[in-house]
Amino acid sequence: MCAVFGFLDYKNKVKSKQKKALIKELSIAAEERGTDATGIAYIKNGDVMTFKKASPAHKLKLYFPAETKAVIGHTRMTTQGSEKWNYNNHPFEGKTKEHAFALAHNGVLWNDRQLRCLENLPQTKIETDSYIAVQLLEQGKQLNAENIKRMAELLEGSFVFTILRDDNTLFLVKGSNPLTLYHFPKLGLYVYASMKSILNKALKKSGFAYDFYEVDSSEGDILAITPDGEIKKFLFEMKMDSRYFYEDLDDAYEETLMEYCGLFGVDESDVRFLLDIGYQAEEIEEMFMDTKLLEEAFHEAKTHSKC
Repeated sequence: MCAVFGFLDYKNKVKSKQKKALIKELSIAAEERGTDATGIAYIKNGDVMTFKKASPAHKLKLYFPAETKAVIGHTRMTTQGSEKWNYNNHPFEGKTKEHAFALAHNGVLWNDRQLRCLENLPQTKIETDSYIAVQLLEQGKQLNAENIKRMAELLEGSFVFTILRDDNTLFLVKGSNPLTLYHFPKLGLYVYASMKSILNKALKKSGFAYDFYEVDSSEGDILAITPDGEIKKFLFEMKMDSRYFYEDLDDAYEETLMEYCGLFGVDESDVRFLLDIGYQAEEIEEMFMDTKLLEEAFHEAKTHSKC
C-alpha cells in the first residue's frame, strides 16, 4: 500500500510558496499509505530531477525550483525491495530515444520477473516490482500514449502509474488502484493523489480554497496532460491472470470481510492490501482470529512480495 500525488501548473499563476506548501501537505497526508520512503521528481532545464529517501515525508524537506511546472511524488510501504537501498524507492528514472522521464507506481505487480525473461529485458539491481514498467517503456523507445498502453497491457497486478516526461507532460495510468484528479481552471492547475481524502486534507492545509472540479477517470484510462493544460484520454485493457479466475466467486466473500473486519480491529485498507499482494479471503479471515498471523503477514509483505 503506497500513495502517489503531485501537480501540473500550466498557467504559471500559482506562487512557488503555494506549490511547495501543497507538495509538503500532500506528502504528509499520503503517509497514511506508507512511511518507509518518500520521493518526488520534477523537470529542471529539460532534465529529470529526483529526490527520494528512506524516511517518512514529515521528516523531509521536498525542494524544487520556483519555476517548476510539475511534480510527481510517492510515499512507500515496502512490499518488494528494501527501502534501505534508495534505488528501490520511487520515483524511478528512465530514458527512451527522445525523452527522459520519471515514474511512480502504487500497487503490486505479479509478473515482473516473468516479463523480464519473456521480453529479454536486462537484469538490474533494482528489486522493486514497479521498475519493470520503466524497462518496458525504455524497450518501446517512445514515451507516448501508444507505448504506455503497451506497457500497461503487458502487466498483471494492481496499479496506478504517474509518469512525468522531460517536457512536463504528465501521464496518469489508471489501473485497479484508486486515483483522484482535481482541475482548478482559473489557476491553471491540476492536482492529484491516490485517495480523495489525502487530496482534500492537503488542499485544506495548504490553503487552496479555489473552485475546482474532479476529472473523471476509470480503470483502463490513460490521461495525458500537456504542459499547456490540454488533457486527452486514451484507453487500455487490463490483463487478466490466473489470480482473477476465481475473482467472481470471491467477490461476495471479500465484501463480507470488508463489512465486519472492523469488529476485529482491522482496517479495510489493510484487508485490501493483503488481497492485493495475493492472500486469499479465507486466509485473511483466519488472521482476524489470530493477530499473530496478521502481524506475520505484514512482516512478510515488508520483506518480500508474496508473489
